[in-house]
Amino acid sequence: MKNLLNYQSSEYDCGPVSLTNAIRYLFEREMIYPDIIKYIMLYCLDSYNEEGEVGKRGTSASAMMFLSNWLNQFGQMKNFPISCEFLSGEEVYLAQNSKIIGALQQGGAVVLRLFLDVGHYVLLTGVKEEKVYLFDPYYEEPDDPNLDKEYLSGDITFITDQPKYANRAVSIQRLNRLTEGYYEMGPYDIREAVILYNRDTRLSPERTIDYFI
Repeated sequence: MKNLLNYQSSEYDCGPVSLTNAIRYLFEREMIYPDIIKYIMLYCLDSYNEEGEVGKRGTSASAMMFLSNWLNQFGQMKNFPISCEFLSGEEVYLAQNSKIIGALQQGGAVVLRLFLDVGHYVLLTGVKEEKVYLFDPYYEEPDDPNLDKEYLSGDITFITDQPKYANRAVSIQRLNRLTEGYYEMGPYDIREAVILYNRDTRLSPERTIDYFI
């Protein structure tokens, strides 16, 4: 059975929650090793804020790169069908034939860093036409009268009936922006993403999907 996707417990744990959500999205609950959950939490929340408080600047790109390598090695050692690839800089963009869109079309998942006031991690799970479907671990209610006005853009749609897959649909054009508004990836020099696959369910390039599952 596949798990529901999770929301973060604090202002800072979007990184480990999005990585764990990728595992929950790709694998049946009965397949998931407790070691995976343990080490995601152990190595994330590694950044210090200006006051020297650990964890209060979230999770670094170095931690994401380390965990993508660790998951690959874990998969090899345990014969667990996971494969990961860390992307940075100009590799992180959304277009036909890009690595990220290709991963979504082949049934993979992508932990992506973008902006939501500050740097923030979300999980991409699907693509259809000009929109990417994602699960944002930062809980918001669309009918909240205090909802930030940026959410009301026509580029952002709330999804409330797909708790195992997505809670937002965001235009590709918005995500690709070089600025730092809501659900924009920002300048290339700070972009990062982790592509994850379940090797047993990954589709070949000849059998890709271009819709949200």
